[in-house]
Amino acid sequence: MAPYLPLLLLPLLLFLRLSNLVRGTTDSSDVSALNVMYSSLSSPSKLTGWSSGGGDPCGNDWKGIKCSGSSVTEIKLSGLGLTGTMGYQLASLTSVTYFDLSKNNLNGDIPYQLPPNVTYINLAGNGLTGGIPYSISQMSDLKYLNLANNQLSGQLTDMFGKLPSLSLLDLSFNRFSGSLPQSFGSLTHLKTLNLENNQFSGSLDVLSTLSLEDLNIQNNKFTGWIPNKLKSIHNLKVGGNSWSSRPAPPGMAKAADNNDTSSSAVEKGKQNSGLKGSSHHIDEQLSQNRSFTPLGGNDFTGTKDSSSSIDIKTLETSPMELKPPPADNKKVNNDNEFANKHTSRHSTDSISLTTYSSADLQAATGSFSSSRLLGQGNIGCVYKAKFNDGKALAVKKIETLNLSGSHSSDFMEVVSGISKLHHSNVAELLGYCSESGYQLLVYELQQNGSLHGFLHLSDDYSKPLTWDTRVRIALGTARAVEYLHEVCTPSVIHKNIKSSNILLDAELNPRLADCGLGVFFEDTSENLGPGYNPPECTKPSAYAMKSDIYSFGVVMLELLTGRKPFDSSNPRIEQSLVRWAAPQLHDIDALAQMVDPALRGLYPPKSLSRFADVIALCIQSEPEFRPAMSEVVQSLVRCVQRTSINKRLGGDLSTSRRSDDSDYGYY
Repeated sequence: MAPYLPLLLLPLLLFLRLSNLVRGTTDSSDVSALNVMYSSLSSPSKLTGWSSGGGDPCGNDWKGIKCSGSSVTEIKLSGLGLTGTMGYQLASLTSVTYFDLSKNNLNGDIPYQLPPNVTYINLAGNGLTGGIPYSISQMSDLKYLNLANNQLSGQLTDMFGKLPSLSLLDLSFNRFSGSLPQSFGSLTHLKTLNLENNQFSGSLDVLSTLSLEDLNIQNNKFTGWIPNKLKSIHNLKVGGNSWSSRPAPPGMAKAADNNDTSSSAVEKGKQNSGLKGSSHHIDEQLSQNRSFTPLGGNDFTGTKDSSSSIDIKTLETSPMELKPPPADNKKVNNDNEFANKHTSRHSTDSISLTTYSSADLQAATGSFSSSRLLGQGNIGCVYKAKFNDGKALAVKKIETLNLSGSHSSDFMEVVSGISKLHHSNVAELLGYCSESGYQLLVYELQQNGSLHGFLHLSDDYSKPLTWDTRVRIALGTARAVEYLHEVCTPSVIHKNIKSSNILLDAELNPRLADCGLGVFFEDTSENLGPGYNPPECTKPSAYAMKSDIYSFGVVMLELLTGRKPFDSSNPRIEQSLVRWAAPQLHDIDALAQMVDPALRGLYPPKSLSRFADVIALCIQSEPEFRPAMSEVVQSLVRCVQRTSINKRLGGDLSTSRRSDDSDYGYY
């Protein structure tokens, strides 16, 4: 019987093969539509298996295509760097229910016709222009529509009345304007609505009947009052709008009937929102955080007191505005206050930064050439960018691997947060690029590089940092950290304080870099590298505010000794800077031996001793015993003042020791 077994199986194998061929033959209308799409996408190489003419998408495993029988049902082409447009035959794809071309570089208008029976559309993170095609209004089964992070514009038409199944609508980070359409009120199953960072105006009346769970309308031009029903939404973000500064009338549900649209009221609303809602954008005068010069006797007056003065809005409020609010909102005087209390620090103001294209930044950096590399860190590299107008900037290229689980909207939230950091000792963000495969931050280029370069890579004797300059660098950096910890609300933990992140401008004033990027260190095994990590930080989640204090203390040790935080070339007992230096910081004789030889003995001993005392407090192993940064600032101010007094009086410098920078011919 065995010899005949192959002959018996042969018909069965032929039947199975023929049935697979029949089952794999794709509907001609689907093939034609995908052929047109492929041609419109400029024949991208990443679309393996695709063809501009004919082919069998269901039978031959076309990239991103899924089928049921002979019909194409899913198109998933997210994050492939695709360019061009989507083609004009998408309406032929009648069986497609899932359509995802997000995080590419698509341009032009969204095609007027899309797959008509789709339930999921994601075109976020492209360069699409124009408006929302009206054909979407006929997609009665549509549940998910994400058009965020494009360049869409214009007013929304009344096209949402026949979308009862829609549960998520994301139009954020576009250029839409005008009032919300009345047909929004028909979206009875809508749970998530993201409209942030557009130019929408008018009232929120139409949303008051919806049962939303997530609502983000930040950074638009909405006016009037927030309907009471919306205030009960758990995940609500409403800051950065021109809400009325007056309490809403009792039982307020129709803001449009009572909009306070006078120019004075709108302006006051803007002032209130900007003053208390934009928690990063706090004027430096309020925190007394000034640059190095001049340093007077009352240079530091206490950040905590000054930051508490931010709530001066209540002093300006008229008696009418102090009347009790509606019964269901007893603790909030007006919708500006409500917005401030229910808005994260990252998105309270619109992003007023330059948007760069990846093509422009590639050209400016020589395609991120190694010859333009300025530095390399845990989350990416920094390159020098040279533009045609002669301007030079620094571009930080964040590796997409460090955005695991994140989307472009998360990156934009980080950008929004950094854009609100304004302090003379914080590196200022000038622009950004958010395109598929590219998350880039653009900063001002600091002429003197980093403190790490000055201390560890340059010729110390031909290009020394004097004692006075070192103390001032420490003070400026401390002020930057004080601003993050004690002025910003809520506080910002840096998580990456080290000498390579302290940049020096033309006058050697420090600029603390990587502020606001702490979110990218959540999943890294080690934030800072050898020598900087506090003893309590065995994992990223353990990193807290006092951990920043420790890392700053290590930087101060670098300034004092000229040594690296960890140096394997040293004898074993001296490899870890903290372990070697900590026991000697209160020993005057040992301290004199620890000082950076590049100083050539030119420093005030009492200033050195005070400096060492501050270090000893900062690098304590128990976090609770480390000082707050405002205390560190006060101590360093006294160090600078003592140096200034010594220079004026010529006293206590031991023999011929002087700390005047001009003695070195540095300036």
